[in-house]
Amino acid sequence: MSSLDQGLVLFGHGARDPRWADTMKALAGRIGALNPGVPLQLAYLEFMSPDLSVAVDALVAQGVRTIVVVPVFLAAGGHVLRDLPDRLAAIADQHPGLQVKVEPALGSQASVIDAMAGVCVDALQRPKKPVDE
Repeated sequence: MSSLDQGLVLFGHGARDPRWADTMKALAGRIGALNPGVPLQLAYLEFMSPDLSVAVDALVAQGVRTIVVVPVFLAAGGHVLRDLPDRLAAIADQHPGLQVKVEPALGSQASVIDAMAGVCVDALQRPKKPVDE
């Protein structure tokens, strides 16, 4: 399968404050640097656009036949376990034959847990700042 046949959706919660998406955009930029040319879309559960259906439509319009969905959540709660499958079922009806692979919640993956633990341990080594009152 060529890289253009396969696309990636980073699926996050979304927020009312547009700055929330900065981390999602940074992640997408890093993925693009590591895998130039990969068809990639950001998608949000609520508050932000595009939603998952619009993001998938955009990838399908580019000729993508297999989509990997990465839930950008710290853990698999109701949004990943319930809301995401519901949305994917509706998308399957809209795009028969489209293959969709859903990864575990990003924060639950061992390499991500290791990276987060490293940041926490590093924080212990930094000089302490006084707490603002």
